[in-house]
Amino acid sequence: MAKGLQGFSWTMLLLFCAIQELGAWAMHTAVEGPGLGQPEDPALLAGGRVKRGWVWNQFFVVEEYTGTEPLYVGKIHSDSDEGDGSIKYTISGEGAGTIFLIDEITGDIHATERLDREQKTFYTLRAQARDRQTDQLLEPESEFIIKVQDINDSEPRFLEGPYIGSVAELSPVGVIRTAVADLDRETQDRYEVVIRATDMAGQLGGLSGSTTVTIVVTDVNDNPPRFPQKMYQFSIVETAPVGTTIGRVKAEDSDVGENTDMTYRVKDEEGVEMFKVTTDSNTQEAVITVQKPLDYESTKVHTVVVEALNKFVDPRFMDLGTFQDQTIVRVSVLDVDEPPEFRPPSNLMEVQEDAHVGSVVGVVTALDPDTANHPVRYAIDRSTDTERIFDIDANTGAIVTGKVLDRETAGWHNITVLAMEADNHSQVSRASLRIRILDVNDNPPELATPYEAAVCEDAEPGQLIQTISVVDRDEPQSGHRFYFTLVPEATTNHHFSLLDIKDNTAAVHTQRMGFNRQEQDVYLLPILVVDSGPPALSSTGTLTIRICGCDSNGAIQSCNSTAYVVSATLSPGALIALLVCVLILVVLVLLILTLKRHHKSHLTSEDDEDMRDNVIKYNDEGGGEQDTEAYDMSALRSLYDFSEIKGSDGGGGLGEGGPSRNPASELHTLPQWVQSPDLDFSVFRDYICKKVEQADEDLSVPPYDSFQTYAFEGLDSPVPSLSSINTWSSSSEQDFSYLRGWGPRFRQLAALYAGRRGEEDSEES
Repeated sequence: MAKGLQGFSWTMLLLFCAIQELGAWAMHTAVEGPGLGQPEDPALLAGGRVKRGWVWNQFFVVEEYTGTEPLYVGKIHSDSDEGDGSIKYTISGEGAGTIFLIDEITGDIHATERLDREQKTFYTLRAQARDRQTDQLLEPESEFIIKVQDINDSEPRFLEGPYIGSVAELSPVGVIRTAVADLDRETQDRYEVVIRATDMAGQLGGLSGSTTVTIVVTDVNDNPPRFPQKMYQFSIVETAPVGTTIGRVKAEDSDVGENTDMTYRVKDEEGVEMFKVTTDSNTQEAVITVQKPLDYESTKVHTVVVEALNKFVDPRFMDLGTFQDQTIVRVSVLDVDEPPEFRPPSNLMEVQEDAHVGSVVGVVTALDPDTANHPVRYAIDRSTDTERIFDIDANTGAIVTGKVLDRETAGWHNITVLAMEADNHSQVSRASLRIRILDVNDNPPELATPYEAAVCEDAEPGQLIQTISVVDRDEPQSGHRFYFTLVPEATTNHHFSLLDIKDNTAAVHTQRMGFNRQEQDVYLLPILVVDSGPPALSSTGTLTIRICGCDSNGAIQSCNSTAYVVSATLSPGALIALLVCVLILVVLVLLILTLKRHHKSHLTSEDDEDMRDNVIKYNDEGGGEQDTEAYDMSALRSLYDFSEIKGSDGGGGLGEGGPSRNPASELHTLPQWVQSPDLDFSVFRDYICKKVEQADEDLSVPPYDSFQTYAFEGLDSPVPSLSSINTWSSSSEQDFSYLRGWGPRFRQLAALYAGRRGEEDSEES
């Protein structure tokens, strides 16, 4: 039955195409027929009748043809074709020869491939009719179009799928309609919906396409915070400092994002005073910390009410209930062994400065907070009282004086008192104590400075000479009050008077007309000063008054006392300048003496001996290749070891019967350098003593501990000349055997001379 329906469909389609082709042919004949004739075209007849040209209908081809035979498209035909096969039909253009083939004789066009209208909707081609014998165009080339007819071969497609959308929970009815009225994200936060699209209005034979739409349910703040527990318990030691974290609690919220942001607070008054609650922005936890020092002995357990609130509340959902919750936090304070506490905390004590050693200054008290009757021991931190001015009773805490006090030396003392448990000295507490020394009138008043005044000889009575003020190291609570008067011994004084001004100062005035420096140039005025006590103390000071000469304006010109003039005129700057001048003079004198001594050291006194450096020169060629021994410097070091030669004594001399030896023959003993036991060094001793005496008398020489060096060759040498010019005998009479004793340096010389002498002796014999 299906095949029958398919054949019926193709039949109807072909019938529809034929009807269209006939309509197109008729239109083509009516419109294009007259336009095909040209003035020079032979088809134009004399009678004005135009010869027919091309005959065809508009061409259509169905897409997606699945048959085994080529699909017939249409037929091109010329009205000049008589059917004898003399006309040849050809086509060119899009798909000609590949997709579309034409029968050259009949003009039938067939499609050889499946066409897809969605890829290409029409093809443009050109048709030609030629004479088969002459290959000439019988008809002008004409262009025609083959349209591809659409069939329902493509289903609908969603170009941008899959789709994702969102809708807030509890949203009202809108474009996207929900199947339930109370959509809850906390129950399900995501839905996937498949949407199908069908063409042909959903009729039979239509195609369809589908896509998936994901609908995300977004969150709204419709859930209040809730604590998982209604009570939490924490514990902390009583010595925990302020700011210590006790614990954390957290309220749960089913919402997400900023809808879960919370704030926490303490509701009860006790909790607000003792504890502080803050919110951790990362974890949304309530952090409970200590805000005030804890005390186990006063309160062992604290109960705190903590409330959690949503930070962002949506007013649309206020009817769902209150968006807050509360919980109870119990904080247990743990007892620890604490050091004693000072009570009361007053840290000021006072004592009179005239208190005797051992007098009680005050008493400090400390109690053990753990056990009220537990004994406490006291001590003073000696680093704060190094001079041990105060002591403390270890049992009672009484502070007593350990030394005599003096307010004028130290008016305040700051010490640290220690309180510790009797059986555990590691538990120590400290308290700073200030001790004020109260003043006692134990210092008499004194003149502020050693006053000195000057008065002119022509001074008139009542002239002010000096204003006197005093100082007192004491500080009475009511203030100072001093009284001035002249000592009883000076009451008979008729030269000067003393006036108490009542403001702790006094004025000295002249009491007579004029003074005479020749009679008396200095007056000493003793003044008695008394304080107000109690007890009243006094002292006597002296005012020195000098009589000076003045000019007409009253300016002092001179006084008789030289000491006074110097002291009055020389300021400290002048004294320093004077000392600098004296120092410069001393430096100049020392410099002159140094230059003089340096100059005298380069001069040679006339009576000095001739001093020259003792330069030893020698020119020794050595013994040649046969000299294999090192050179001995001992010969030069013993340069001053002289030996005296006695012509008539010593071994090696001849007896009476022997031949006499001349003095020159004794010269061979000189190079032996034998130490003489009776060598006389007196000449050197005299020389050195003379130099020492000159150095002692010369003040410009260096000090006694300096080292001085002298060089002296001596007066004469006991050794005669070694020159052969003064030799008394010939060389043949000399004996050179002594050269053998001169050492290896003169071995070759001894072989030459001593050997020759031996040969001569043998020849003579």
